[in-house]
Amino acid sequence: MPVTGRQLTSTVTAEGELRLALDGTTLDAPGDDEVIVRVEAAPINPSDLGLLLGPADVTSMRSVGDALVFDIPASRRASVAARVGQALPVGNEGAGTVLEAGANAGELLGRRVGMIGGGMYADHRKLAAREVVPLPEGASAAEGASMFVNPLTALGFVETARAEGHSAIVHTAAASNLGQMLQKICLADSIPLVNVVRSEEQVALLRSIGATHVLNSCDEDFRGRLTQAVAETGATLAFDAIGGGSIGSDIVAAMERAASRGAEYSRYGSNSFKQLYIYGALDLSPTTLNRMSFGFQWSVSGWLLTPFLQNAAAETTARMRRRVVDELTTTFASRYTRTIGLAEALDPDTLRAYDRKATGEKYLIDPTRG
Repeated sequence: MPVTGRQLTSTVTAEGELRLALDGTTLDAPGDDEVIVRVEAAPINPSDLGLLLGPADVTSMRSVGDALVFDIPASRRASVAARVGQALPVGNEGAGTVLEAGANAGELLGRRVGMIGGGMYADHRKLAAREVVPLPEGASAAEGASMFVNPLTALGFVETARAEGHSAIVHTAAASNLGQMLQKICLADSIPLVNVVRSEEQVALLRSIGATHVLNSCDEDFRGRLTQAVAETGATLAFDAIGGGSIGSDIVAAMERAASRGAEYSRYGSNSFKQLYIYGALDLSPTTLNRMSFGFQWSVSGWLLTPFLQNAAAETTARMRRRVVDELTTTFASRYTRTIGLAEALDPDTLRAYDRKATGEKYLIDPTRG
């Protein structure tokens, strides 16, 4: 019997607008290797907002019938030209209960599972059985909803550091759920970590979970303290969630200053190779690099979870996923500011709140709330 429900979609129109709406869905019976899951929790991650709102000007938000409509500035339309006219389902990950299972997936029927694969801001989701992970006994949907994007990203940072021969890491926006996970992993794995945050409250939060190096980028002596922390840890690798502005450049420059201490002068800079990965876009302004402040032994590039997992060895990804399940309610526990219903995600005031992407604020969608 078909399963009907709702699905939150984001559509870019030919007129240069972005439209958010709840569309009706009908799911046929699952195939032999498929399951239908009732979605009970799905987090709003920055990566979800990238698809949900993309280049839209949120200040132009208006209600048109049952939809929310936004203007897309002309300067940003080229970046989404390929998706014009497509109603794209939103929501990278989630958790819920298996309502129907195909002939080869019967052991999952009635189980609470975590899942990834897009389209999670919906009442129901049909997936291949291999794409869901049974949650530990007693784990709630909220506890399992964020078991993929942030945990695997944090673990991916550590795996990248090891593979590339780095012994310590610098991380920005470090008081986020992801940042707290990374700090816990680095403590457990004895990897020095330099955390960069933007308030004293965030400094205190990370100190409370055992962080040694926590720097407030708003402090007047930030750059000097950053250089000292890099010198003490030997960090030559950074992951930047902010993207815009000069914070990435400041980090690489600090690495160069630390590496140059006591070294013979060279007009080409130190021999220490410095790697900056930009993995987020909390600041949409251009990235500014003062390249003459850090010599010539450096690289700046992007880092994304999906390509990392595609290129990682099968045993590596399997080990990462096992660790997430084993430490779901400890290392990889997520905290949510507020839980909202699916329809509430289109409330203008609620949307403004979760679009702020404020560090330490994380929203969870529970479609069973309406």
